[in-house]
Amino acid sequence: MIAIRHVFGGFIMSVVSRIALTTLALAGLLYVSGPARAAITIDLSYVNQTSAEYQRFKNWVDQAVAGNPGYAFSATDAVTMYRLSGQQAYANLAIAMVEAQVAGAEAAIALGQRPEVAGDSYLDAGPMIGDLALTLDWCSALIPQAQRNRWSAYAEQAVWNIWHPSQAQWGGIAFPWSGWSITDPANNYYYSFLQATMYWALATNNSTWMQLLQNDKLPALTAYFATIDGGGSEEGTAYGLSHRSVFSLYRVWRDSTGVDLSTVNGHLDASIAWWIHATVPTLDRVAPIGDQARVSEPVIYDYHRDLMLEARAMSTNAGARDDAAWWLHSISDQTMESGFNYRHNLLPNGTGGTPPASLTYYASGTGQLFTRTGWDTGAMWLQFSAGPYVQSHAHQNQGSFTLFEGDWLAATENMWTHSGIQQVTNVHNLVRFIHNGITVPQHEGTMSSMQVVPGAGGDVHVVANLTPAYAGDAAVQSWQRTLDFAHRTLSVHDQFSLGANSSAVFQINVPVQPVIVGRSATAGNLHVRVISPANATLSALNWTTQSVPGDETYYSGWRIDVSGGSTEYLVELSGRDLIFASGFD
Repeated sequence: MIAIRHVFGGFIMSVVSRIALTTLALAGLLYVSGPARAAITIDLSYVNQTSAEYQRFKNWVDQAVAGNPGYAFSATDAVTMYRLSGQQAYANLAIAMVEAQVAGAEAAIALGQRPEVAGDSYLDAGPMIGDLALTLDWCSALIPQAQRNRWSAYAEQAVWNIWHPSQAQWGGIAFPWSGWSITDPANNYYYSFLQATMYWALATNNSTWMQLLQNDKLPALTAYFATIDGGGSEEGTAYGLSHRSVFSLYRVWRDSTGVDLSTVNGHLDASIAWWIHATVPTLDRVAPIGDQARVSEPVIYDYHRDLMLEARAMSTNAGARDDAAWWLHSISDQTMESGFNYRHNLLPNGTGGTPPASLTYYASGTGQLFTRTGWDTGAMWLQFSAGPYVQSHAHQNQGSFTLFEGDWLAATENMWTHSGIQQVTNVHNLVRFIHNGITVPQHEGTMSSMQVVPGAGGDVHVVANLTPAYAGDAAVQSWQRTLDFAHRTLSVHDQFSLGANSSAVFQINVPVQPVIVGRSATAGNLHVRVISPANATLSALNWTTQSVPGDETYYSGWRIDVSGGSTEYLVELSGRDLIFASGFD
């Protein structure tokens, strides 16, 4: 029998084994001791079977049972519906889907090839092995032993290959791979590997994989998150959405073992605040930090909702849960747009809630500052980056800012590209340093910093040391950026020291063509005034002229370049409510 908490004719709480579990703290992490349980236990008591969300999910699964599965329909969808209803048609579908996965893998192996699960450095191993493990566990009575053996051999090899990249093999043929991120708990791949290993370990009571999780991979994860003060992700706001998988794994581990990893550090609760503050006032987009590969402009999507639902579900902090509920009831995505996310929307979003009391949020762990003039949709909002640049999906944006008021006033040009992965300094709102005609890059593996002094009404004074981002390049001997945000005006003061044959350009990327008059510029509702140097010259770059066929497409956007500064720039930026208020030329 499988020990599981579920809803089926009422809530039945498993009492099997949980009494036998004890915990102890080692190196700041809770470990499980006592008899292990061969079960993936997920408490589904939260599911309201009278809700619109449940009916929408049921219809999604019923469509697949009828032979018309929607895009990205999963065996986990089917087996979850089986668990909730007890109807065998759902289990049969899940079993058939997993069998197709395994049979496809066996066919590839027979041809001397790698199976699909090994593709893209095992990126999809988490959901694929998760499907298999959950179906094997929850539908065990319906799966013949011979079929179980085949599934197990395939899944065991996949998990083994993940953690032994140089020795990886399929069907006795060596298929080594890079081992990308197997020791990097900051990376989204790591979370997929954790999912595959955790689900497989719990489903099979495999002591090897349980020990690997408990003694190595989970401690590494929680130790890393303990260093990310203020929550969020060093990968940015697109790849950082992978934390929804982490928070979901917290829930599976808690329900299956009794150990709550989310309480080991403050990252989960802090991430609730991080994402709320990273959301623009119109509550339909988030800060464009890092690669945006799914969609170039970071509009609110199901993944954002899923992340907050999972975080709220695990949080034991009433204030954080209240804030999450407000956000979930306020954002543009209320129902999940895509069917393959309907299952996640079964998690409760709470009732009521209010926005956070603070208008300013500084997360030193990711080097991100967010502040706004209010929680109304017409507020002005500022985001600023100065901190660790250590992940491959992060950008050369140390010292860059984003300004929003009703819409983007100044933002990275990356949002208006085909790829969404333009990382170089040229597309960000910073000082571009040039040596012998070549743009000086920022260097991954560096750590900038900022000091933040918040004021009333979202006002903030920031001093950032950005020199480290250039890793000692002689062209950039020093760069300090000071921001003063008050009364819907952003003042940016740059002080720098250049090496020989070097120059500096203050740049602002804007969504529309700017009108330049002297040392002032207007781009839509953004108004720019250059105060220093007195000899500054302004020019505009049309990004669409920079498109390179087969390389990158810039759909729209312009850049205002300010030249002439040899040691400093002082520039003021204001929005629509302060037109001409600062004496624009």
